[in-house]
Parts: sequence; structure tokens; C-alpha cells
Amino acid sequence: MIKKTLYFENPAYLSLKDKQLVIKLPEVEKNPALPDTFKADSIKTIPVEDIGVVLLDNKQITITHGLMEALLANNCALITCDSKRMPFGMHLPLSGNTLQSERFTAQIEASLSLKKQLWQQTIQAKIINQSCVLHQTRNIPVKNMQKWASEVKSGDSDNLEGRAAVFYWGNLFPDIEGFKRGREEAPPNNLLNYGYAILRAIVARSLVASGLLPVLGIHHHNRYNAYCLADDIMEPYRPFVDKLVVEIVDGGVDFRELTKEIKVKLLNIPIIDVVMNGQRSPLMIASGHTAASLAKCYLGESRKIAYPSFT
Repeated sequence: MIKKTLYFENPAYLSLKDKQLVIKLPEVEKNPALPDTFKADSIKTIPVEDIGVVLLDNKQITITHGLMEALLANNCALITCDSKRMPFGMHLPLSGNTLQSERFTAQIEASLSLKKQLWQQTIQAKIINQSCVLHQTRNIPVKNMQKWASEVKSGDSDNLEGRAAVFYWGNLFPDIEGFKRGREEAPPNNLLNYGYAILRAIVARSLVASGLLPVLGIHHHNRYNAYCLADDIMEPYRPFVDKLVVEIVDGGVDFRELTKEIKVKLLNIPIIDVVMNGQRSPLMIASGHTAASLAKCYLGESRKIAYPSFT
């Protein structure tokens, strides 16, 4: 079942009752002029078990500890936004799998050779997906990128990821003069950053559900980053976000500001169609398969990560 992504932009009181997330609106609850029947009808409920991601984007949102506990117990990614209304923090459960201790040990003891092979597969899948985005959205010949993908070595020792990135970003937004990909760079980087934050939460959630440590990466190593593994595994998924952003930009909307309408489109990332093992699947479901396949690699049951593709 596809889990719901909930986005709260306005003041709200979020609580738990009978395993349901209960949504109350302060402006309704505190208005003495409104009849009790209207107030009762304004209360909305959603089963906690149906929720995969919750995004809190208002400083006047109140959430009870009981609801937070229930969400985390259901392996829901709870995201909070900063004053700029960008995703800032994420809460995930400490225990997401019954075999967690065994998988932690296998992950920690994984050989350098295995991690280099896994990174090779990751970069190959990323470059192939990037080439599909360029071909589908810009009709650009991508034989060079396909060649680079086939030449990626163990650990990507030749940094073909970087070579592909230069070509990819140099052609993805041809109508935006001087476009440069970067967290602090000009729009539509704001859309990309927002989309990647949602993607990161989805992948981190899947890793925890598979009993893995999101902090221990196969390539990324940063003592200030609690989600190095999520940043590794999301790489082949990034092009799906890129394609969505391209479609938004090409649609002619003003993308200089992250409007509510743009955010609504980006919140569809969990249900983007991807191809996994020859079958179409929502991105959130595919992420779970990817995490499970990675766990098998650590346990010595497989040598290949299952990544999504466009075709």
C-alpha cells in the first residue's frame, strides 16, 4: 500500500486518538461564534498506519508526544521546516526492523571491496537515469553518458559521476542563462533542494525499515551528516526529482519562489512512477525494495542493489 504524504502549512493542532491522527484547526476551535456542530465537522482524522511522511511547515503547529510516538512506531518520517520554509530536521525511529542488530553488524563489518562495488552500481544507475532525463526532456543525444555509465569502475575511481554531472547540468536548463547546480545557487535550485529533502526522507525511512544505519554510508563520509547512507542510496533517484522540476519550470510558472502550488507538485515525489525489476511502481515502494536489496548485500545474500529506472 502506498503511504500518504501529509503537508501542514497552516496552524494546526495534531493529536492521536484511537490510532488516528486527529487534525484540529485553532481558528475554528477558538472561535466562539461558530456552532459546536461546525467545529465537530471541521475535525479530520487519518489512520496512522496509512501515513509515510509528515511535513510540518508552520511555527504555530502543535503536535502531541503521543502522536509523534505513534508516527515513529509506524516508521513515518516526520519532517520539520525552518524559518525559510525549507525542510530542516527529520525524526525517524531508533528501531525499525526486528533483525536490526544482525543487520547493523553486517553493515558495520562490510568490506571495502563490497562498498566500492555497491558505489559502482549506484553511480552507473545514476548516470543512466540522468541520460534518460536529458533524452526525454531535451531530446539530447546521450551516447556519451551511456558510455560513461558502462565505464564506471569499482568505487568510481575515475570520477565519471563528476564528468556526467558537468554535461547533465549544463544541458538540463538551457533557457536559464548561467544555471549552476548548488544548494545556495539561484532558482530552480530552490525546487531541487526541496525535492531532494523529500526524497532523502523517503530513502532514510526505507533504510530504517530494512534495519540499516542511515548514518553509515558506502561512499559519503561526513561526521556532521546523520544520513550518509541515505545520501548514497538516493543518488539514482535524484533524476526522477530533476525531471519533475524540469516539467514545473517548462510549465511557465514563476519558480523564483516556492509557492504552495509548486510544493503540492513536489509532494507527489513519493508516488512518481518508476520501473523496478521490469515493473512499474511508485517511488516510495521502489525505495523499500532498494533498501531491502542493500541489506541482502550486507548479509552476503546478494551482490547487487535493485535500483529504479525510467524504462
